[in-house]
Amino acid sequence: MTNKALQHLLKQGENETLEFKTSFSDEVIISLVAFANTKGGEVFIGISDKGEVKGVNIGQETIQKWLNEIKLKTEPSIIPTIKEHKVEDKIYVTIHVQEFPIKPLSFKGRYYKRVNNSNHQLSPTEIADLNLQTLQVSWDAYPASNYTINDIDWNKVKQFINKVNEKGRFNLDGNLEANLKKLNLISEKGISNAAALLFSKEDTIYNLHIGRFKSLSFIVDDRIFRHTLFELVEETMKYIISQIKFAFEITGETTQRTEIPEYPLDAIRELVLNAIVHRDYLSSGDIQIKIFDNYITFYNPGKLANHLTIEDLKTDKYPAYARNKMIAEAFYLTGDIEKYGSGFMRIRKAIEVYPTMKIEYEEIGKGFMATISYTKQKTSSINQVTEQVTEQVTEQVTEQVTEQVTEQVRKVITVLEQEMTIKELMERVGIRHRPTFIYNYLKPALELKLIEMTIPDKPNSKNQQYKLSEKGRSFLLNKRKEG
Repeated sequence: MTNKALQHLLKQGENETLEFKTSFSDEVIISLVAFANTKGGEVFIGISDKGEVKGVNIGQETIQKWLNEIKLKTEPSIIPTIKEHKVEDKIYVTIHVQEFPIKPLSFKGRYYKRVNNSNHQLSPTEIADLNLQTLQVSWDAYPASNYTINDIDWNKVKQFINKVNEKGRFNLDGNLEANLKKLNLISEKGISNAAALLFSKEDTIYNLHIGRFKSLSFIVDDRIFRHTLFELVEETMKYIISQIKFAFEITGETTQRTEIPEYPLDAIRELVLNAIVHRDYLSSGDIQIKIFDNYITFYNPGKLANHLTIEDLKTDKYPAYARNKMIAEAFYLTGDIEKYGSGFMRIRKAIEVYPTMKIEYEEIGKGFMATISYTKQKTSSINQVTEQVTEQVTEQVTEQVTEQVTEQVRKVITVLEQEMTIKELMERVGIRHRPTFIYNYLKPALELKLIEMTIPDKPNSKNQQYKLSEKGRSFLLNKRKEG
């Protein structure tokens, strides 16, 4: 190594692939193991952690002795490349190791990985995950313990197969069990973890914790879902839609209403899918989705895998990697996932029409968090509703459409002769699907201030009822006079 090249490395400092040590010790071997379990790297011996060349004494058998010690204390044995160098009459040694093809390696039975400029001991979950990555298989492909073919809900399987055939990405015919075998979701060894999560009769043991927050300490509503995965996506989307705002643009002589959601629903669905499909199912942690006034956070157990970084996600060229390959394949076949590794690209595309909206990512604790947010701004024109949905926009639009009530809202205020619960209102209007009623009937009526809550300070109270407002009574009176 030339003196110029050495000075460049010393100036660079310790990092993910470079370590400085003043002498050979077990710490050197730990660094080599961490490098081999990550991206490979090099340890410089005879150099301080500040990048100063101190030199090291080397005898005739020193290098061979180090090699033997490294081989004896590592499993599988590491055989690194060791070179002796000299600069300004001082000797330093470089020990280089490549990323090992079979992971994880250990030092005296302990496993390490390299994170930035330090070595971290792997947890049992990380050890198992690294081993599965090496074998090019994923946890969800292994047989599910405590599950048998009798635990499969074949109606769920039938719905899945119909959706796959409709999408046309794979042709499935014959009996249901044969189709699952064709997709490797079940085998002679039993049903896979993926099949159990996708099609079991009972709910899974994995929690999705979701809630509506006014602040970190003020929880408005809180739910836990444990559905099988396809149902979990749909139920989570229904809940999120029930908690976000919608603006309404009225156009044309027929007063046609266009609903504009507070967030692009395509982006929200991608974030839900990412949390469910790519979570680490070896972790006991929960998926957590928190809905605030102008942002939503999506947290799932499991950091980014296979050397993927936060910076990679901000590009359109990051490598695709699925932690749960069988689950990802199932969602791809149904069309819920369009293309591997393209989810965050589609999210960025979806929020382009929302000028103040942004998506941010971070690795936090032992998991991954995505946050979609927007800045509240006042708008000056109804045309801006299609570009930016904020509370101010909603208030502006609802003021303009007060006298242009939709048929759904008209039904609500017509039947609301006395204080009623949501259940009573749904029965009177003739709607069975609660989210449909809330978004198309109840929320618009509330936003137009034609009806009001009996307990406005506690919107989710079990004793909550609804009544006509003064504005609603005036509206009905005017309509009766016109009639």
